Amino acid sequence: MSDNTEAPWVLAAKTGKIGFANRLGRGDRSPLGVWFWELDRVLLSLMMVLIAIGLLAVAAASPAGAQRLSSSTTELSSLHFFYRQLIFVGIGVPIMLAISMCPREKARRFAVYGFCIFFVLLALVPILGREVNGSQRWIGPGFAGLQPSEFLKPFFAVMMAWIISWRLKDPGLPVLVLTSIATGLVCLFLLLQPDLGQTILFMGTWFALMMVAGVPASRLWFLVISGVVFILLAYNFYPVATQRIDAWIFGTEGLTHDKMALATLTNGGFIGLGPGLGIKKYSLPEGHTDYIFSVIGEEFGLLSCMAIAILYFAILVRIIIRLLDEKDQFVVMAVTGLGAQFCGQAMINIAVNLGVFPSKGMTLPFISYGGSSIIALSITCGLILALTKRNPYLDRSLYMVKGHKP
Repeated sequence: MSDNTEAPWVLAAKTGKIGFANRLGRGDRSPLGVWFWELDRVLLSLMMVLIAIGLLAVAAASPAGAQRLSSSTTELSSLHFFYRQLIFVGIGVPIMLAISMCPREKARRFAVYGFCIFFVLLALVPILGREVNGSQRWIGPGFAGLQPSEFLKPFFAVMMAWIISWRLKDPGLPVLVLTSIATGLVCLFLLLQPDLGQTILFMGTWFALMMVAGVPASRLWFLVISGVVFILLAYNFYPVATQRIDAWIFGTEGLTHDKMALATLTNGGFIGLGPGLGIKKYSLPEGHTDYIFSVIGEEFGLLSCMAIAILYFAILVRIIIRLLDEKDQFVVMAVTGLGAQFCGQAMINIAVNLGVFPSKGMTLPFISYGGSSIIALSITCGLILALTKRNPYLDRSLYMVKGHKP
């Protein structure tokens, strides 16, 4: 083909110039263009839909939460939590997109540094943390406070996956022992807060990584039995676990919240009472955080709740599809851990609202109100998007152009 008849995208590759009209086209080799075509746009779209639903849900739950927390000296606006959630989303979404632009190696280094920082902060919570609702989980005052355990979750998954991947270079490394010790220390600090729900989630993430890493079935069964023993010991010797489980099984005081959540969830029927028309949400504690799924059920109906559950399932399926042809073991394990955390947290929160699990004090990803939760989940999804990117140019004749390198 002569120079005069060469395709425009070939000429653009040779000259390094791509017109404005071709921006984000397949021939765009700018950083933004490469990111756009490498990114899993379906997965990003599903996450953005969840965030949008979350804003609508917080707006519905905000009046009840504001009324409950208002005092004689301080009266909160009915949309107080919605306005704050807008701020959190405005911070979280750019963070998610920025992390998704990182190459895999940079994303891994970011997670390793993040793990070291927030592991230290988690260890300092018993010393420097402030108490809210009977739990000492936050560091920092008021609006500026953060919950180290929330931020540690995504970094923990990637860090453990990286340690396990070391065995590819040296099969003799005791990666199971190393990750067990790290997980044990994290769980110990969480139990001191106390935070049984996050402890179970961290243990579940580690177990998922062990499964993907190819740990023998005998050891997996040992881990399962160990988990059951842990729950039994927690019930007998850990007051928080005793209280929560007794409340769930025997109908003690705490179960009132579970009954209220289920009653609120079913009060709207299949199509709901309508936005702002819910009544039972005003007697529901933490309706804008832990029990926001019940508020959605009352105002938007059980069909909306089913749609949200399907949306989480769709995210999980999409993550699995992206990993089917992945050759990098580290990426497979890291994304598995991140996906298990994200969808596992959603499953636990929904189960609590349905009364299937005892109360855990765990948010519904991207839907519940919370600054630490939104930003930490944005980091989680940013890492998932960064690690699941695919290069669409590798099989194209663009790389046959002399002097052009991928």
